[in-house]
Amino acid sequence: MPELFSRTRNVQKRSADEEKQKTARLSVLSNITLVLMKLSVGFAVGSLAIISEAIHSGIDLLAAVIAYISVKKASEPPDDIHEFGHGKFEDMSGFFEALLIFAAAVLIMYEAVMKLIHGSSALNTDLFGLFGIGILVMGISAVINFYVSSRLMKVAKETESIALESDAWHLRTDVYTSAGIMAGLILIKLTGILILDQLFAFGVAVIIMHAAYELTVRSFGTLTDRKLSDEEENRIREILCDHATDFANFHALRTRRSGADRFIDLHLVVAKDTTVEEAHDLSDHLEADILLEFPRTSITIHIEPCSGTCGGCTSLCRQGTTPAK
Repeated sequence: MPELFSRTRNVQKRSADEEKQKTARLSVLSNITLVLMKLSVGFAVGSLAIISEAIHSGIDLLAAVIAYISVKKASEPPDDIHEFGHGKFEDMSGFFEALLIFAAAVLIMYEAVMKLIHGSSALNTDLFGLFGIGILVMGISAVINFYVSSRLMKVAKETESIALESDAWHLRTDVYTSAGIMAGLILIKLTGILILDQLFAFGVAVIIMHAAYELTVRSFGTLTDRKLSDEEENRIREILCDHATDFANFHALRTRRSGADRFIDLHLVVAKDTTVEEAHDLSDHLEADILLEFPRTSITIHIEPCSGTCGGCTSLCRQGTTPAK
């Protein structure tokens, strides 16, 4: 039974890894296209807001490249140096992406403030054809990023990839900022208030910085081996309690995550007269049930004999209490 689950899990893992790499490549290609479009139009129009969006997309491109490299590296099997696999490479990519976004936000804020102080604004609003292209590029950018981010998020949820999810959130932020700048350019054209360009660029930087903060907190937590969510741990306890008649108790449940891989270990207390073979079969059965719900999981179960001081081998699960961690 464990061998069957192991083979099935390896097939699922290879399929998921291939899908992750394919989707990551899509993100790289779309960001290259958007950077070139925004830079060319931004400099032609003279819009700091569009150029700031080009910088944002440039950072997204770098983040997409990091995400692609990380998911490719994370798909490699364990080796002599990384005996628990390479999942942490995905977690590291999210942290580095957050730092890159912070840097981009600071740069955009600095440029916006400098232009506000010195009053240098040279938007080519008289060239309505070119200005209109700038508005159109922002609209196209929003549509493309919405599609790619939705695709990334779908694959990220299916494969539990923090690298792709981080990339998806970056691009979803681009959707909002591109749409906002498009609206700002329209307002500039209608009102002639050029300072709106710097104000919208500053707003883009604030949104980017907020996204970077959220991503930093999440990725750093995973890098420091934070336990699985309460919902996942409670579900693991429920699976164990479904077999409460087969053992006396369980405790010392510990969990952590590395990329898309989970790690679970616990102590299982069995009756004194349980044979080694029976305890091993029970352990295999529990592992199989957990793997059905959490396929990419490494499980370690330590078997302990009941001390006999509890008044009989009765499971805490049947008493309606939660086993101690």
